[in-house]
Parts: sequence; C-alpha cells; structure tokens
Amino acid sequence: MRALLRTLLAVVGILGLVVVGAVVYITTFFDPEDLKPHLVQVVRDQSGLELKLDGPLAWSFYPRLGLSVADAEARLPDQPENEQAFLAFDQAEVSLAFTPLLSGQVAIDGLNLDGMRLNLKRDAEGRGNWQTLVDRIERQQEQATSDAGGETVVAEAEAQTSSESASETTSDSSSTLPGDLGGKNGVAVALDIARVDLTNGSIRYSDRQSGHAWHIDSLNISGSNVNPAKAFPLSADFALSSFLIPEGQSREAEAQWVSQMNLGSRVKLGLDDGRYVLSDLKLTTDTQLAGTDGKQQKANLSFPSLEADINSGRYVLEGGTLEASLSHPSLGEKALPLSLTFAADADLEAQTLRVSEWQLSGEDSLKLGGNLRVEQLLDAPQYRGQLTLEPLSLRTWLERLGSLPETADDAALDSLALSSPLEGDLERVSLPSLTLKLDDTTLSGSLSAGLDGRSLALDLQGDVLNLDRYLPPVEEGSDNAQASAESEASSQADGEASQAGAAAVSQAGGELVPVATLKALDLSADIALERLTVKGMDLEQVVLKARGSNGQQRLERFDARFFDGTLAASAGLDLRETPLRWRFAPTIKDVAAEPFLAALTGEEAPLRGRLNLGGELTTRGNSAAELPAKLNGQLNARIDDGAVFDVNVSEELCTAVALLEGKQTSREWSPDTRFGSASATLNIRDGEVRNDDLDISIPGIQVTGEGKVGLVDKRLDYRAAARFVDTADAACEVNPRLTKVPLPVRCEGDLSGAPADWCSFDRGAFRDAVANLARQEVEAKAGEEVQKRLDDALEGIDKRIGEDASGELRNALKGLFQ
Repeated sequence: MRALLRTLLAVVGILGLVVVGAVVYITTFFDPEDLKPHLVQVVRDQSGLELKLDGPLAWSFYPRLGLSVADAEARLPDQPENEQAFLAFDQAEVSLAFTPLLSGQVAIDGLNLDGMRLNLKRDAEGRGNWQTLVDRIERQQEQATSDAGGETVVAEAEAQTSSESASETTSDSSSTLPGDLGGKNGVAVALDIARVDLTNGSIRYSDRQSGHAWHIDSLNISGSNVNPAKAFPLSADFALSSFLIPEGQSREAEAQWVSQMNLGSRVKLGLDDGRYVLSDLKLTTDTQLAGTDGKQQKANLSFPSLEADINSGRYVLEGGTLEASLSHPSLGEKALPLSLTFAADADLEAQTLRVSEWQLSGEDSLKLGGNLRVEQLLDAPQYRGQLTLEPLSLRTWLERLGSLPETADDAALDSLALSSPLEGDLERVSLPSLTLKLDDTTLSGSLSAGLDGRSLALDLQGDVLNLDRYLPPVEEGSDNAQASAESEASSQADGEASQAGAAAVSQAGGELVPVATLKALDLSADIALERLTVKGMDLEQVVLKARGSNGQQRLERFDARFFDGTLAASAGLDLRETPLRWRFAPTIKDVAAEPFLAALTGEEAPLRGRLNLGGELTTRGNSAAELPAKLNGQLNARIDDGAVFDVNVSEELCTAVALLEGKQTSREWSPDTRFGSASATLNIRDGEVRNDDLDISIPGIQVTGEGKVGLVDKRLDYRAAARFVDTADAACEVNPRLTKVPLPVRCEGDLSGAPADWCSFDRGAFRDAVANLARQEVEAKAGEEVQKRLDDALEGIDKRIGEDASGELRNALKGLFQ
C-alpha cells in the first residue's frame, strides 16, 4: 500500500505540474485545444497511462489565471475498453494568483477536482492493477539516479549560478511566500495553495485474493493554505462500504456495513524529508451494520499527534482515544458505550507494531487493559503482550447480552477477573500463564483457542468449584398423592403410561450438545481441582483429561475421591453418527453408601455399607428424553458389610415363626438389618433395567429377587423372597420344614410415587409356595408307606428266589412309585 500511495502521489504530481505548466504556456501562445495531444503524450511518457480528453480545455485571465479540463480519463496500458477507466474525473481546474506573476513568482491560488473516480483491483494471485505504474516509476527513478551521477559537475555549477541570481533579486514580497521552488528561467513556483478541493469523488477497491471489496463514495476533501513548510487545516467526509465477493461471481454481494465518516486535522507535509504529521485529528463515524434494523454504531476517534516517516516506514501515534456507542440486538435494547485509550508505534521496515497502555472501559465496571507487541506485521503477524480484566459482574453482562443461564444460586457469576500474558497469530490466541477468578474459584494455568472456533486447549488447576451453583435449579416433582393414585391404575392404564412415555421421547426437543461445534472441535483439556461439588457431593482431588478430534470427543480420565472411596470414569461421544452415540464406563470402589445415596437422592439413605460398582453403558440421541430410551449396557453392583435402616428382617421372620409354633422370642433385636453382602447385576436394554440375580446374605436368612424397572415409562415391577438357611449364625431356631418356604414380597408401581406404597407381602406367591411344600410332603409320606410294604412283601421272596433277584424286583417297583 505504501508503493501504491507513492504511485498515486506521483501521478497526481505529474498531472498537477503538467497543468501548471500549461497554464503559463497556453494562456500566452496557444489555443488550449492545440495542447491536448501534447498533454496526452506527456502523461504517457511519464506514467504510462493513456489519457483521454473528451471535454474542452478552457482558461480564464482575471483576477486569476486558470485552466480547466472536463471529462478526462486515464487508462492503464492495454486496459480493455469495456472496463472502467483506472482514473477519471468530470472537471479539473487550476488557477494562479495574478499579482505574484508580476514579480516572477507562480503562486497556485486553487486546485479543484470534481467527480474523480479511481478503480483499484487486486487479482486472485495478489497482483494489483496499479503494479504496472509502480514498476514504471521505479525504473524511471533508477534511470534518473544513474543520469544524475554523470551530471554532478554541471548540476553544482548551475546551483551556484542560481544561488547568486537569487541573492541579487530576492524581494520582500517573494520572501514571504513559503515553499518556493526555484524554476528555470528565473521563475519560482510557490507551493502555497490557497485552496484545494476534491468534490464528489469515489474510489473502488476489490481484492479477489481475500474476497473483499471496499467502496468510498461522496468523497469530499478540502484544504486551505496548503504549504509543505507548515501545517495547514484539512477536512474530509465520505461514505465507506464493505462487501464480500462471492466465489465464482464478478459482482459484490450486499454491503456488510456502510459508514459515514467525517475527518478534521492539521496536516504538515514533509515533501523533502518524507515526514508527515497529522495533529489534533478528529474522526467521527456513523455505521450501519447489515441485519441490525437500522441501528447506528457511532465511533469518535481523536489523538493529538500522528507522525509518519514515509522513507523509514515509521509511524507514531500518541494519546489516541476512541469513544464508541454500539447498538445491536445481541447487545440489548439500549446502546453500549465504550471507551478505548491507547498509544501506538509502528515500524514497517522492521515489521513491528507496539500498542502500549491500552485500556477499554465501559459501564458495569468494565475495565480491560494491557499492552501488545506485533512482529512480522506485514508477512505473518505474531503478537505477544499482557491482558488484565479488573473484577466485574459477569452476571450483569450476560443478562445485558441476553445470555444469562438460569442458575440455582442467584449470586453465581457475580464476580470475574483475569490476568495473563497474551500471545498468538492470525489463527490462534494463547494465554500461557492465566489466573482466572470466578466467584469463589481460582484457576491458574494455560488456555489457547483457534480464532476459527475449531480448536481449544487448556491445562488448568484450581482450588474449589461448586458446580451446583451454576446448574439450573431443581424443579419441584409431581404431587406424591397423585403419583400414588396413578401407581394403583390397572394394567390397561399401565400400558397407556408406557405409550405416553414413548411419545414423550419422540417429541422431546432441545439439544444437549451443539453438534456442529463439537464435531469440528479439536480439544485437549486437562483440569485438576482440589474439590468439586456436584449434585450435593463433594469430590476431592479431581483429575480430568479430555481429548477430541475427527468428530469424536473423549473423556479419557476422570478420577476423584469421594465418600471415603474412589470414582474413576471414562466416556465418549461420537458425533459422526446419527443419532449421536454416547459411551460411559464408571467404576466406584469402597464408597460409603449412606452419604452417597443421601446426596444422590436428596433424602435420607435407607442403608449403609461399602459400595462397589462397575460396568459400561451406551446410548444414542441428543435430548434428555432420548438418552434413557436408548440406554443399553450392564452394571455390576455390590455392597459389603452393610445394613438396612429401621427394619430388622431377622426379627420379623423369627417373630412370625415363633407365633406359628406357639412360642415367643425373647431375644433383643437391633433396629436395623445387618447383612454381609448384597450383589446384583443390572442388564439394561433400550431403557429397561432387568435384574435376576439379587442376592442378600443376612445371618441365617437369604434374600433373592428378580424384576425390571422402566426408565421411559417410570414403572417398577420386582419380586423378592426371603428364606431361612441352615447356618451356624442363624438368627433363630426354626423348624427345618420352614427353610423350604420363602416369604415373598412384590414391589410395583410408578417411580414418581411414594416408595412406601411400592412393596407389599405377596400372598399369592406365599400360598403357592406352601401348597407346593405340602404336595412334596404328601408325596414323601406316600413313598415311605410304599417302601415299608415292599420291604415286608419282599422278605419272603428273598428266601424263594434269592437275594439278587429280589433286589432287582424291589428297585423296579420303587421306580414305578417314584
């Protein structure tokens, strides 16, 4: 762009000098129309542009001498006729002050350019259409440098002569004209232009390589007392628009944004040393973004000084201030005021940029600041610096942005602060030594993310995090009485409930995870916490390791200590499949069951013991209702050295036996049912949990069971049975016949109902068991009677036919009766 600026200045300078020379010459000797071919040739020789003058050339004499040109355009070499000209204008006029001419001075009184149109293009390979002009001017400069070396002596002689002549003829009036340039034949051109005006201009710049285009319309630039030796006021106003160029199309799409801009400053032109200074600059903008319903974005930029050294490529900006007012549907109903202060220093030769002491401030305690240094600025920018966010209420900002989640704790997200070094490039940003404080949690470590949102890497260590504060509040459950009534419905109602549950699954909405984002995400996350609270459970020494790539997200490790035991888990999410596929493999070892169940259910635990659990589960879907319906897998659970609270099964059974035998039990019983172990295998298929191997070992008693639980229809149907066993630690002495009789219990109903209503004594099963026992005893007694009669009858036969034959006959007869 620096070469482009030089080229444009050179072209304008050439055209300006040609016009100035023409004023002096043609007003004296020629008809202006006779000069057109000469002007065309001069422009062709100096710049390579093909100048076309369709309008008339005209001059004026008094009070100013001037020349005007209308309807002119300049085309690039070999530019097709059907393309818009590289440069064109409707009217150009230059005027000279008459009085200075009497003393041999040429003072430009005014320059006016109306309807200028400049078209700049960069092709897909990155070459600009102005490159031809740049190459030509560079060749001319090289040639001029070469020619200057052979004419050094002549130049020195001419300079000495000019100096002597100037000292003899200098007058008071000429000494007051700054910016004098000595001319040939004793004529000096004073670059002190009273007025310069560019009106109704436009610039088109399209970049096929980046796919963007920018338009400047209604361009007006005005300057007075333009002089290279001192600062002069300059003002400009224009409309700037930004467009995207759709791939494979020649026209731009609708404007992304349109901004009305007004600029005012004092400018000092360093034509000799290449140092340009803008002082007291004020830029105001009023921007409308596409899709914002006409809301305006306002920004005012001001700074006391901007120095630009074109030759060395050094730019220094001091005390910059940007005041903005942003309006967008995502920012809330009212405008968001922001203020940015900064200072900048750029060195294009070294390709460095330094932004120091920048600070962004706004409402609700917003104060974000730091510093930044950029290297390889023009080739592949890389930056590093410092970033600090003072404490603010994150809840207030999220509420303003319409993104505040519903949290169980209304005080959550109340305080956020961070500090870290900053580094990155155009593709990635990193916080290598981050300290982040969110409410009562402090995290430290590193964080980096791709600017395209497709990669995230973090390695954080923290103290305590109460996740329950940030989760949605727990909703009240349905009324127990109503649930209990539903649990007593008939089998037909049960079927209807099951169908209703399935319908709820099919109609479930609301995605649990953003599929498109996670599918493209390359994730590497390592988190360690001293304590994590979730669902009322305190997990300590938490270690989490997650990885993701190629459409798969994996929880490779989750370890924690809780309730005197350990938790280890791994999980996976395959986003390549539709519906999504989930996998979860938990392992719980030696966990205290009582506090664990109390925290899990929010109610008093019904038992205690050391819980061990392991297995693997899979499911599919992306909603809270879909996952239970597609749940499959197996879990193995075991509780050792446990007890069931507030009921003693041994006492109940032994008391019942004593009553049956007309006795009483005098033993003192504990209030709980102690057991050595309880184990069960849970087989899950399409949301239905089945178990057929429940085994609870109570001293002298064994409890077994089987049944199912529906996770979709929320129905329970389970049968358990307790029976006496002949062991050394039996709770009481019982008739051996009673060890054969199980005491069955049937549990069924709706899981949302009251647990006390689920289970009852299964009279039908007990009656069947007693009848079966009686049948067995009758058969046993009949067998004994037959055996006795056979023995008596066969005693005499033994003597007659021999013992071997009688034995075979006895066995055959016994087989018939058994």
